[in-house]
Amino acid sequence: MEYMSVKETAARWGISERSVRNYCAAGRVRGAFLTGKTWNIPISAEKPKRKKRADSYPKSLLQILRREKESQMPGGIYHKLQIDMTYNSNHIEGSRMTHEQTRYIFETKTIGPAGQAIRVDDIVETVNHFRCIDMVIDHASLGLSERFIKVLHRTLKTGTTDASKDWFAVGEYKKFPNEVGGNPTAAPQEVEGEIKKLLHTYGASKAKDLDDILEFHVRFERIHPFQDGNGRVGRLLMLSECLRNHIVPFIITEELKLFYYRGLQEWDHEKGFLRDTCLTAQDYFKKVMEYFKIPYRSENQHSLRVF
Repeated sequence: MEYMSVKETAARWGISERSVRNYCAAGRVRGAFLTGKTWNIPISAEKPKRKKRADSYPKSLLQILRREKESQMPGGIYHKLQIDMTYNSNHIEGSRMTHEQTRYIFETKTIGPAGQAIRVDDIVETVNHFRCIDMVIDHASLGLSERFIKVLHRTLKTGTTDASKDWFAVGEYKKFPNEVGGNPTAAPQEVEGEIKKLLHTYGASKAKDLDDILEFHVRFERIHPFQDGNGRVGRLLMLSECLRNHIVPFIITEELKLFYYRGLQEWDHEKGFLRDTCLTAQDYFKKVMEYFKIPYRSENQHSLRVF
C-alpha cells in the first residue's frame, strides 16, 4: 500500500497540516499510523467529514428560561414571565400591588414609597411567587408529584400572615372545609386520596396536549387541596406542564379573570369557554416569544408547541 505524508495529504484535501494531524490522532483516518513522530496516511484514505458543531443555543423555551435564570439576564423572556405572571396571578387573588411595583420588587428586591398602602402579605407573596416560578423552571422536566405541589404551596405562603396561624397548615393539605365560587370542594379527609387519584389519572398518558393540562387544572381547583393559595399553585402547575410538554404557556390576566372563572365553572358542559380563554392568553405569549425570536409551531388549532 502506498502512503502519503501529512503535507501531501493536507494539499490533497485542501486543509491545514494541523487538521490532518488532529484527524489522525483522533483515529478518524482509516489505516493511518505513526512512525516515530511522522504520520503515514494511506493514499486511498478519504477526508473525514466535519462534525457539526454543537449548537450551544438553547432549543426549547424551558432551556432558554433556565439559561436566563442562571445568568440573571435582565430584559429577557425570563424577566418578563416572572413579572407578568406574578402580577396577574396575585391580582386574581386580590393583591392591590401594581404591575410597576411588582416589577420594582423583582428588579431591586425592595419597595419604595407608594401612593397607597401596600399590604405586607402582598409583598411577601410577590417575592415568594418569583421563587415558585424559579422552582417550576428548575423542576419542570421531572413532572408533577404530591411533594412538588406541597413545596410550591409552602414556598408561596412562607412568611405570610397565614403562615403564623396554626390551623392554616402551610405546605400541607387543608384542615377545614372550604369552597370556591360558592361551590363545595373536597373535604379535608378526602384531599390526599383525590390528589393521588388525579396524579395517577393524569400521568397515565405520556403525550399531553392543552386540553389535558386544562382538565388537570379544573380537577385540581375543584379539589382545592389547601386552605388558601390553590389558584396560584394551580396556575404554576399549568406553567410547569406547558414547559415540560413544549406547549406555549399562557398567563391569565386580570382582563381574562371572569372568563377564566366561567371556564372553570362550565368545563364539564362546555370546554370551549376555558380553552378559548387560555388560547387568547396564549396568543399574547406567542407575541412575547416572537419578540424574543423563540420559535413555535402550530400542530392544530388547540396545540401550539415550542420547538
